[in-house]
Amino acid sequence: MTKMSPRTRVLTGVVAAALGAGTLGAVSANASAPAAAPATAVRADTADRNLQRSTHLTVDAASKAARAALDAAEKEHQRVAVSVVDRNGNTVVTLRGDGAGPQAYESAVKKAYTAVSWNAPTSELAKRLDQTPNLKDIPGTLFLAGGAPVQVKGAPVAGIGVAGAPSGDLDEKFARAGAAALAK
Repeated sequence: MTKMSPRTRVLTGVVAAALGAGTLGAVSANASAPAAAPATAVRADTADRNLQRSTHLTVDAASKAARAALDAAEKEHQRVAVSVVDRNGNTVVTLRGDGAGPQAYESAVKKAYTAVSWNAPTSELAKRLDQTPNLKDIPGTLFLAGGAPVQVKGAPVAGIGVAGAPSGDLDEKFARAGAAALAK
């Protein structure tokens, strides 16, 4: 091993640092450059049996249904809340009518969710509690009349829930009015 003079050691250190910084700068510059497009793109085949299409209401359609349900309730001087959820149970629109009680908003959402989840009116589902009382324990559901499913070719695409009228029968009547508005 040869001995280096102090001057040579300093110069060697400076050169090494400069080379290191240059390399680091080059790596940093490359890291910030956009990634190149892959050589082959992966495409999903729409005829692939691993894919499934689903139908959802538009915001305009959901608003139309909610407004029709609320209008039907107001014609009968009922103070209700109306909710429309999509096929996945996500709330699309909720209208709280003037004077609706504080429980109406959440109850309408839960009734809509329950109706779309089982693709059945909640009045029918409430009858199932006699045989299966633990159904009511499923989070987010409410087994009281007032929810109606919206179907396309027999498959659920949305649920409409109404809450706040003095009876579930009235709530469900208004929910069905909302669903009927979509057929027009």
